[in-house]
Amino acid sequence: MNDKRVLLASPRGYCAGVDRAVVTVEKALEVYGAPVYVRKQIVHNKHVVAVLERRGAIFVEETDEVPEGATVVFSAHGVAPTVHDEAQERSLRAIDATCPLVTKVHREAKRFAGDDYDILLIGHEGHEEVVGTAGEAPEHITLVDGPDDVDNVEVRDPEKVVWLSQTTLSVDETMETVRRLKERFPHLQDPPSDDICYATQNRQGAVRALASRVDLMIVVGSRNSSNSVRLVEVALEHGAKAGHLVDYADEIDDAWFDGVSTVGVSSGASVPEILVNDVLDSLAERGYGTVEPVVAAEESLLFALPADLRKDLKARGVPFDSKVKSDAGASLR
Repeated sequence: MNDKRVLLASPRGYCAGVDRAVVTVEKALEVYGAPVYVRKQIVHNKHVVAVLERRGAIFVEETDEVPEGATVVFSAHGVAPTVHDEAQERSLRAIDATCPLVTKVHREAKRFAGDDYDILLIGHEGHEEVVGTAGEAPEHITLVDGPDDVDNVEVRDPEKVVWLSQTTLSVDETMETVRRLKERFPHLQDPPSDDICYATQNRQGAVRALASRVDLMIVVGSRNSSNSVRLVEVALEHGAKAGHLVDYADEIDDAWFDGVSTVGVSSGASVPEILVNDVLDSLAERGYGTVEPVVAAEESLLFALPADLRKDLKARGVPFDSKVKSDAGASLR
């Protein structure tokens, strides 16, 4: 009797913000023509970036690499106000594909800075989202990079301090950071609504639900994807005996399967489903052909495309629907 099986986490893969960002680049190429420049990776996934490059997207690190007057898309992770200013100075057609949930954190930062609060931004130093949010109010924001960084925090007025967070963090680690901050600053205010995005929480919840039942956890995602890295950590913290992050199925190592009967599979919020299917096919070839879904939540959220892009699509008669899904996940074959 074959007792090998796969527990497949759900929800997994693309979130609404990622789908919106990728479709934004696809539609920009359609309406404006190639090349369309993209500042940073539109989302943190090698496969998606490679597909869009083949279609005519050019990825750059900074705005000054974009020729004057060209079209540039800002990634889902958001940018600081200075980046918008640079684009305007270079007469760029700028399309902002920042995830609306990241935009919400930007607005919170501006509001609390306007009220002269010290803002403790929980996040990872150098992450694009953190750089963008901190740029909204650099004189008011202090980065707190996890629980161990709490003792280093200094504020002007302990009674006028608030915390915000990067949207893709580990829920558990963030709450531990907040707990320690509140020990130091009892008057620390919470944000008006949860900053960690619904998709991050749901994907971590699905992994938590199956972690104690698996011998090996495989998460599909890129190493620069914060939410993908967190999924492996969550699995290990909640009982998985081993865990690995892979971009593609061919990165799976036979050495991982010694004594393994149950494999967990999930994927980060910037991962198209085709890559998960490739992993499932690879596991089936190794005898893990039985797949059992583990559903922790249902998702139906969709975001409209950026307003300027919608306007130009309509003016040029290019059909679009905010509910259309990106096809970048199926285009590299």
